[in-house]
Amino acid sequence: MKSYKVAHLVKGEDLNHHGTLFAGRMAEWFTEACFVAAASKYGKTESIVCVKIHGMRFSAPMNKGDIITLRSKVVTTGTTSITVYGKATRENDDRVLLDGFITFVVVDENGNKMPHNLEKPQPSNEEEAALIEEAKKLR
Repeated sequence: MKSYKVAHLVKGEDLNHHGTLFAGRMAEWFTEACFVAAASKYGKTESIVCVKIHGMRFSAPMNKGDIITLRSKVVTTGTTSITVYGKATRENDDRVLLDGFITFVVVDENGNKMPHNLEKPQPSNEEEAALIEEAKKLR
């Protein structure tokens, strides 16, 4: 499965009242990173819309000055849907700080769901196979 990478620097304006990364800002970054995977797989950004954020599990706080790397990959598809797994780490640190799934759908010019004709992703290792199984349970 192809993986996509987006990085962000945590700045002062990204912090909450605790001095750590505001969850709403991370939700924005997470959604954007997952959108990149879905839209890149489908090939048309204007036809992809977010249907559901299945959850974002925070494992550790992120601080001012951190470079946060978000990686995303399409893990399963339905007739009109594309489900993406995303995770965030600090640059040069593999510890997962946040992860979750987002489902997007392909729509026509009137906003109606339409088939995307994408093939289901095939796992290349046990980790990807587990992500596919987890994503299937979200449907």
